[in-house]
Amino acid sequence: MLELAERFFAAIEAADLDTIRACYASDARIWHNFDGIDQTVEENLNVLVWMIPRLINKRYDVMRREVLPDGFLQQHVLRGELRDGRPFEMPACVICRVSEGRITRLEEYLDTGQSSALRESKLVQ
Repeated sequence: MLELAERFFAAIEAADLDTIRACYASDARIWHNFDGIDQTVEENLNVLVWMIPRLINKRYDVMRREVLPDGFLQQHVLRGELRDGRPFEMPACVICRVSEGRITRLEEYLDTGQSSALRESKLVQ
């Protein structure tokens, strides 16, 4: 489980969409506390594609990572730099359910107030 967690979050840091996709089961669902909507893998990858040019030098500072009976939990702070040079950080907690070595459900808990700087960030030309 911890190997999968490490591979998954390293792939997000590296913007490696193929590895991210491979970590998910084909029918996985991704849920966020702020909208309560289940996303498909492709919908979630579209969000990551949107984020890639807006947040540079992104990294996950892992505060806690634990194996669960059916997956893993990770508490972290996503850090990086907005395109205008401002630092960005967003604490979050992710609970992943895993079957046959792939994530079948990811639930992410975060404060949207923390993410507003990223949503409002303009791409610098």
